[in-house]
Amino acid sequence: MAMYSNSKISTFETCPYQYKLHYIDKIEPEITQTIEAFMEDLVHQTLGLMYKNKKFKKRVEKKILIKFYRDLWEKEYSDDILIVKEDEGLKADNYRKMGEKFILDYYDSHKDDDMTILGLETQDRLTLSDGNQWHVRIDKLGCKGDIYFVCDYKTNARIKLQEEADSDRQLAMYSIWVKDKFKDAKKVILKWHMLAFNKEIISERTDDQLKALQQEVVESIQEIEEA
Repeated sequence: MAMYSNSKISTFETCPYQYKLHYIDKIEPEITQTIEAFMEDLVHQTLGLMYKNKKFKKRVEKKILIKFYRDLWEKEYSDDILIVKEDEGLKADNYRKMGEKFILDYYDSHKDDDMTILGLETQDRLTLSDGNQWHVRIDKLGCKGDIYFVCDYKTNARIKLQEEADSDRQLAMYSIWVKDKFKDAKKVILKWHMLAFNKEIISERTDDQLKALQQEVVESIQEIEEA
């Protein structure tokens, strides 16, 4: 049995040959990271610090978070990170400042959130009905009583539309794992934090929808393995 993920299946759906190069031949692209991906990773780490402290009922001041973010940037940034929009006049510093704004806006909106944090950047696996495994990596998993929240941080420059959220495979598959692990879960809310807009997009799935989704995933995996 093999391990699958949303990105793995999406790659095959986009281009089977690209899937072969990446997952079978293990050929790494010449450009390993873009400035958008770099900034997003550092924002994730910074918000993670905010919630790690919150577990111990300790509030981290904004200035501490921003210092943490800037120190990470200083330590990890390198000139081989690709700035796709450099010809439009954008520099690395523009993206650094964007990330700072995302963090500050999020902090102001969520500093008083009473959600119980169950996991950050969770690493687990869901066993599918065909015996294969599904990789579960949730940015933020929390609950308020028997209501559970699967949260994803997005730094995209385009906001996610409601119909896209309602058909999203990634977080919906994670909700199957949540319902399997936490038997008291009466409801699992899927939440995308659209950091560039300081907005949240929310969706939810019925048990029947999740059952149908898992079958679709199993059929997609079968198609990949047959190829």
